[in-house]
Amino acid sequence: MIDAANVIGSRPTGWWRDRPGATRVFTERVQATVTAGRLDPPVTIVLEGRARAGADEADVDGVEVVHAPGEGDDTIVAIANAEVVGPSWLLDQLVD
Repeated sequence: MIDAANVIGSRPTGWWRDRPGATRVFTERVQATVTAGRLDPPVTIVLEGRARAGADEADVDGVEVVHAPGEGDDTIVAIANAEVVGPSWLLDQLVD
């Protein structure tokens, strides 16, 4: 399970100027990484706040996008029973 706010926010890429755009790009990269076999499905991406506008809720090719009604952490706690890793681990896996 991925808390997109934590991962996207871990690098100063200018994401704060366009949260939906940064979320769209991140979601596309995660989907490409799953397709490339570098992340095992299923993968769930949790979006909160304005970032929700960057990707529709969907479950496509092993990547599920979930919109948190409030804080992303609360949604993760409600649905997760998984291993927790830091943002740098995931960022090292992503396809450019």
